[in-house]
Amino acid sequence: MIDLRYVKKVIEMLDQSSVDSIEISSDKGMKLRISKSPPQRGGTIQMAAPASAPAAVLPPAAPARPADEGARVPTPPVEAPRTTLLEIKSPMVGTYYASPEPSAKAYVVVGDRIAKGQVVCIIEAMKIMNELESEVDGIVREININDSQPVEYGQVLFRIDPNG
Repeated sequence: MIDLRYVKKVIEMLDQSSVDSIEISSDKGMKLRISKSPPQRGGTIQMAAPASAPAAVLPPAAPARPADEGARVPTPPVEAPRTTLLEIKSPMVGTYYASPEPSAKAYVVVGDRIAKGQVVCIIEAMKIMNELESEVDGIVREININDSQPVEYGQVLFRIDPNG
């Protein structure tokens, strides 16, 4: 089984370096390749289409004042509300499983109190079941994926209230 902390550390080191990709092989024949750029196949680059972000809704512009009414006072930008929830993100591409077996109880459900180091789900990658452990203590407020669904690297899986 791959240690997720090791994979995370390798990804962080790759992000901070000028190296484009790294490949690690184990003595048991397993290979792990992490790359900043997508693989090239047949001379063309295969890229996933970016997810479309919702368009920002802007308030209608105020009608212009005549010049004799004085200068216009600029309005300060509105800040997005800050969330106090912490996110648990997928450390890899794979398939999300909420429980150890299809008929078993889920590792966590909304409202559960979790502890740092507690297993919250499994991510299957290359036929290897990788247990994802929480890096925070708190209460599960959101589960953002359904069982047996594919996940992307960095996708938010859970939102945790550390103050709960």
